[in-house]
Amino acid sequence: MTTKPEMSAADIAKAVAGGQLSALDATEAALARIKQHDAILNAFTDVTADRARARATAIDADIAAGKTVGPLAGVPFAVKNLFDVAGLPTRAGSKINRDLAPAKRDATLIERMEAAGAVLVGALNMGEYAYDFTGENVHDGPSRNPHDTTRMSGGSSGGSGSAVGGALVPLALGSDTNGSIRVPSSFCGIFGLKPTYGRLSRARSFPFVASLDHLGPFARSVTDLALAYDAMQGPDADDGACTTRGLEPTLPLLANPVSDLRIAIAGGHFQKNVFPEAVEAVSRVAKALGATKVIDVPEASRARAAAYVITTTEGASLHLDRLRMRPNDFDPAVRDRLIAGAMVPAALVDRAQKFRRWYRAQLAELFKSVDVLLAPATPCTAPKLGQVNFNLDGVELPVRANIGIHTQPISFIGLPVVAVPVPLEPLPIGVQIIAAPWREDVALRVAYALEQMGVVAAPAPRGL
Repeated sequence: MTTKPEMSAADIAKAVAGGQLSALDATEAALARIKQHDAILNAFTDVTADRARARATAIDADIAAGKTVGPLAGVPFAVKNLFDVAGLPTRAGSKINRDLAPAKRDATLIERMEAAGAVLVGALNMGEYAYDFTGENVHDGPSRNPHDTTRMSGGSSGGSGSAVGGALVPLALGSDTNGSIRVPSSFCGIFGLKPTYGRLSRARSFPFVASLDHLGPFARSVTDLALAYDAMQGPDADDGACTTRGLEPTLPLLANPVSDLRIAIAGGHFQKNVFPEAVEAVSRVAKALGATKVIDVPEASRARAAAYVITTTEGASLHLDRLRMRPNDFDPAVRDRLIAGAMVPAALVDRAQKFRRWYRAQLAELFKSVDVLLAPATPCTAPKLGQVNFNLDGVELPVRANIGIHTQPISFIGLPVVAVPVPLEPLPIGVQIIAAPWREDVALRVAYALEQMGVVAAPAPRGL
């Protein structure tokens, strides 16, 4: 049996565990696709072929010996290059970090994926220090959209979106501070999960904004997304934000009915600053779910502004020494935003943090009356590479700063979100399925129901 690009992680694992496919053959097929297509997509910065082959060979030996293998046996995956990968410097999309010593140990989430049988095949391109929504990296070049390679993959987990959307690997891991899983998912037409803040360990990954950072998976189906998510769950003493929640498997819950869920459409801020394709995508999803109620999310625009303040000030404090010592080795756009963040008055930061507490309490109250909110993931489909401005509600605005206009008010307080792809023509676009804290299972159930109805799906790559 040979793998095909569209073969899911679940099908690969089933075939490997059942002896119809070797883990090594699955790995070689992924490596061959990377070699064939990555010169176009520019999704990978490192391909760990020797490691992958050794890992796959070990899995095949375990199967031959009659040992039990994990639920991701033989499934190739890749990670954003801010994850520590033993033997590689953790570059985090930067030029400066390439001078770091190679990591001595993998990130916790890589260890958990491999414990479940997955095979790491490489590290992925990203926006410098994760401060990016476009997928354009000045040091490594842009990762490209698999549906139109003249367009953005989204950022900052652009390589992750490009690699999964382009069917180079069935699974990838990324990070999301202000939207960096949901934006590439939307532009590249795939599923992405930003879990509740503190749900998945961030240990041994390079931070951006510690109070906002999340790690999570990308996949081409909801089942694969849940498989990866379940494999990575569990507390981790090495991440102070991830120490209390036990395992809460979601895969067995996917087929549960959603008819009893209270689903509403996010109004106000989330219905402004959108192109027609974003309106159409939300409308299709809402219609399929029978959702007609519109609920205004209080002060969402202010939440986005406060998220900017906290992002730029926390990010600046992390990079002060690098800004002093090696300013010319930054992407100038990233450097300038970080310098600006270093000059934000402390009183403004204090106001942003106080507002965040108030806003979290308001959303907690809102989720007493609804189970799920629907909102655009991005205001538009993928812009052209290098595009500087777009017109939102009659106003010319910078693309880079406004792609995350609908994601930032959600990650600001750490809510779980599944981004689902609506396969419009000529390009897909994502919708956010937003749930209450710790209810990833609810968001995944809704995503699965939409997938089964054929409303959302990851389209085959068209730009390769």
